[in-house]
Amino acid sequence: MSQSNLVTDEVTTPLLPRNNHPNLHLLRNYSYDFINETISIGKISCPLVFISICLYARSFVSMYYLGGLGDKTLAGGSLAIALANITGYSLFPGLTMGVETICSQAFGARRYNYVRATVKRGIILLLISSLPIILAWIYMKKISLMLNQNKDLESEAHIFLLWSIPDLMAQSFLHPLQVYLRIQSKTLPLFICTAIANILYLPITSLFVTYLDLGIKGIALSNVVSNFNLVVFIFLYRYFFKENISVEEDEDIYEETYEDSVREWKKLLGLVIPNCFSVCIEWWCYEIFMLLCGKLEHPKVSIASMGIIMQITSLVYKFPHSLSSGVSTRVGNELGSNLPQNAKRAAIVGLGLGIALGFLSLTFTVSFKDKWATYFTDDKHIIALTAEALPFVGFCELGNCLQTAGCGILRGSARPRIGATINGIAFYAVGIPVGLVMAFCFGFGFNGFWIGMITAQTTCAIFMMVVICRTDWELEARRANELTAVVDSGNNNGEENVEARLVDQVVVN
Repeated sequence: MSQSNLVTDEVTTPLLPRNNHPNLHLLRNYSYDFINETISIGKISCPLVFISICLYARSFVSMYYLGGLGDKTLAGGSLAIALANITGYSLFPGLTMGVETICSQAFGARRYNYVRATVKRGIILLLISSLPIILAWIYMKKISLMLNQNKDLESEAHIFLLWSIPDLMAQSFLHPLQVYLRIQSKTLPLFICTAIANILYLPITSLFVTYLDLGIKGIALSNVVSNFNLVVFIFLYRYFFKENISVEEDEDIYEETYEDSVREWKKLLGLVIPNCFSVCIEWWCYEIFMLLCGKLEHPKVSIASMGIIMQITSLVYKFPHSLSSGVSTRVGNELGSNLPQNAKRAAIVGLGLGIALGFLSLTFTVSFKDKWATYFTDDKHIIALTAEALPFVGFCELGNCLQTAGCGILRGSARPRIGATINGIAFYAVGIPVGLVMAFCFGFGFNGFWIGMITAQTTCAIFMMVVICRTDWELEARRANELTAVVDSGNNNGEENVEARLVDQVVVN
């Protein structure tokens, strides 16, 4: 053999054998899939985080102006916000979640006309739901006096509620329009619209409160004007910019009959009502504790401190809430596209991100325990009580982040009844009883309420994990196809009963 051949053999022979182990390639593929899923969720959730921060900044400005009007107005405004949340604002996100579930799955199934029709139904539903809320706000003063609330604080709160009534109409349009953009992953334009409305909010508030000297009325009016501005900006965006969704060639177009309309409303309400209870159950628990602060030894200090703490919980909640919306959209789109394994991957990534956010929320809350209340008031008693309670709040948010991500997964897979049941057990069979016992029987007072919230959030997170781990994603994909199925009853009478049975099955499940 020649010397050249020897050299060639030495060069072409690898020093180390190649690793062609199939498990290694499988691991790499899984890693890439999970990274891509994280990016997909992030593209939806990150603009939503900035939107939430913009809305929170508006709330921060409102609390700042309330604090500048005096401790009495601050406490009265905090009570008004609590009452508004319990009787009104907590209902709108819950009522809209049913719209989000159907729209996200219908968008994944490329049934775009069905998406638009569902958004219109959502607007009508919220407008109708606003009527009893208006009556409740008009007579809220009498209701609160029956609950033995402080008369001075209730007078301030009632004024705020009366001047906030027009905001209900703005919210009725705003929530479905936000869903319409979010399920298409158009969260960046939504952020731009929100940012512009927020920039205008500060001069509007300054005009009403400082120059026109409207006091607490001016703060309520500034919120109303800002929300109507945001609605107008979203409509302008839809008018001047082309939509990505259009009618597909193979998408059936038909005139909806009365029977079709009844069936679709039944389908929507079957998701809306449990979703609404799921959201309200948790929200009401916080606000119930706010009202119970009036029964503590120092009610004004406790209510004012609770209002300030609700600001930091609102800020921290923006992150898991945005994550929940992103996960819900991804899970719904993938189930609507009949890709159950992709939906499962989105759920796993969402839970992992929820755990990470939980520890970040705990760290942030504890770090600001001595400074947070000083941004709103100079009262030493309020500052001390807030600093004492914030570590408990931090542990509460640790469980809340995981629980919120789980709620997004259940919402995207159209299982609101499970979420409502878990929240009801966790908050009302565990959280509130533990909070009352710790506050009034064991002498923990204000901190006892937050100990109750910790137990509630922990219980809720554990149940959510169990349900999600036992999910049959193949079944959920079939249910998504059934949920978004549209049947022309005028032309397909034989299929009408089948569709009705499918709707009933989805609602029952």
